[in-house]
Amino acid sequence: MFKKILIANRGEIALRIIRACKELGISTVAVYSEADVHSLHVRFADEAVCIGAPPSHKSYLNIPHIISAAEITNADAIHPGYGFMAENAHFAEICRSCGIQFIGPTPEVITQMGDKAVAKDTMRDAGVPVIPGSEGVVANSKQALEIAARIGYPVIIKAVAGGGGRGMRVVRVPENLPNAFSAATTEAQAAFSNPDLYLEKYFENPRHIEVQILGDSHGNVIALGERECSIQRKHQKLIEESPSPAVSAKMRKEMSAAAVKGAKRVRYNSAGTIEFLLDENGKFYFMEMNTRIQVEHPVTEMVFALDLIEEQIRVAAGGRVPVNFKYYKMRGHAIECRINAEDPDKEFRPSPGKITSLHIPGGLGVRVDTHAYAQYNIPANYDSLIAKIICHGGNREEAIVRMQRALDEFIIEGVATTIPMHKRILAEENFRKGQFNTNYIGKYIFKNNGGTS
Repeated sequence: MFKKILIANRGEIALRIIRACKELGISTVAVYSEADVHSLHVRFADEAVCIGAPPSHKSYLNIPHIISAAEITNADAIHPGYGFMAENAHFAEICRSCGIQFIGPTPEVITQMGDKAVAKDTMRDAGVPVIPGSEGVVANSKQALEIAARIGYPVIIKAVAGGGGRGMRVVRVPENLPNAFSAATTEAQAAFSNPDLYLEKYFENPRHIEVQILGDSHGNVIALGERECSIQRKHQKLIEESPSPAVSAKMRKEMSAAAVKGAKRVRYNSAGTIEFLLDENGKFYFMEMNTRIQVEHPVTEMVFALDLIEEQIRVAAGGRVPVNFKYYKMRGHAIECRINAEDPDKEFRPSPGKITSLHIPGGLGVRVDTHAYAQYNIPANYDSLIAKIICHGGNREEAIVRMQRALDEFIIEGVATTIPMHKRILAEENFRKGQFNTNYIGKYIFKNNGGTS
């Protein structure tokens, strides 16, 4: 087992990793920017090193500074969390060359799965259902028109290195495709320094379902149920839950088997996620693989009573996935609401600033992962996530009611938050019935500006 882990991240995920390390008896090193000098991850780590100015490229994305911090503190491993360096194959390779264990998959796997077109081809070869579309990168708009004519409109153009909806365009008629292709190319180049695109059939009312996987270096891979991630705005998730109200026991078995098959194909050896699109006919298709821990991992932890970060660290140290996995069964239902410093009624405008008052809810089945505290100043430099509130119940209805109660208790003053929006969603009839898809926010909550497509 590792003696000291450097956490190359900030906010609630840095705190989450510190907690897991403490329970494993591992010393921790926090890195922080000048904007985060008063952050709780700095306070609760055993050591802390300032790595630069507030802009991410000068601190949390500054590879030489992070590696230097690891070397001067004698850290033998680095946990990247999510975002920043979590899916950076170059960073993982540098860690390896410096004799520092990167807590995540190998650089080769990150590269393979980070290219969406290559990932799709890999999964197709493994026998995993994939969305109809191009085989690899689309060279130009002429080729895109030929593929679209073959699979039928609407289609969606995606950046091969994409994420978060960037480099993505939905096209419903042929005459709009050339301009959309050009715009997506420009956006992909600006966002990812990679202009390559691929094309897929676009489903109008899909659900977004992901399967949590955990693999080790001995060739073992397990699937830990699915998460429902369809409540999203512009491809950014807002609420996640497990299990999905749309997935039957039979489908869960099939989806989990497909996820394991795909992960084994690439010899996956960490915590990760296989993401599927579920169409209106109950058919699922591979979308992408996230080669990191997800923001929403706590809902899986709640229904399986398993610490995913601890398991991720164990397998990175050469351990095996839980040998007693067959005894882990999904129990009850868990829901997570992401609380962001944003104003949903003003186009989700960011709301950085000082939290003047804070009261965190509690009680049976309520978990809050946060780095916030009263008088904490939310910097404008980073993601607006303040907290994640996760509620567990014996069934979905109980989990929803518990979440409503917890949201009523959650007091954050001084900045605008998404708490009121979550209350609206949880009270809405279609959500309560589990009858929703990725277009839900635009259709039922923010009819004029909240659509995801």
